[in-house]
Amino acid sequence: MDGHGERPLASRKELSDFLTAVEKRAFKQALFAVRDHDVALDIVQDAMMKLSEKYGDKLAEEFPMLFQRILQNAIRDYYRRQKVRSLWTTLLSALSSSRDDPDSDPLESIESSGISHFDSPEDRLQNRQVIEYIDKALQKLPARQREAFLLRYWEDLDVAETALAMGCSEGSVKTHCSRAAHALAAALRAKGIEL
Repeated sequence: MDGHGERPLASRKELSDFLTAVEKRAFKQALFAVRDHDVALDIVQDAMMKLSEKYGDKLAEEFPMLFQRILQNAIRDYYRRQKVRSLWTTLLSALSSSRDDPDSDPLESIESSGISHFDSPEDRLQNRQVIEYIDKALQKLPARQREAFLLRYWEDLDVAETALAMGCSEGSVKTHCSRAAHALAAALRAKGIEL
């Protein structure tokens, strides 16, 4: 203990004590960030599990920094998922006005700043259901359409980057994306969802 590198790793009790001490503060931090009690609770629990599973064998004094990094990443991941999900529903609703042009790229016709956040429990439930339908419909798309759609709207690549990644022309990317988005919108309409 008196030499460098001879310090003992944290015990299970030290890890447990740290998590107990940080839990309420972490929950308040997550709740302030996401403004949803259940989501904040999930984020904190996931962060605590990740610290335990991946870093439980570190030195006890490393826990605060590691936990804070994990918590902040979890909050950022939540917002990224929300942004993507909102973008997808906004994107698919934009198709209503662009059905006449099968090669249009709907992402180019909407402003991401216009994405709405789903605040009420009913809105969140409906959004979750729409995302489940989208996920299922995505699995049924032809491989190239699914690939283009995911690269553009999930990975947030532009048309040129997507074309490079897929080894095809930019026009092909736009066509694949447009067809995928139209197919997804049709699948949602078939479920009675008009975006």
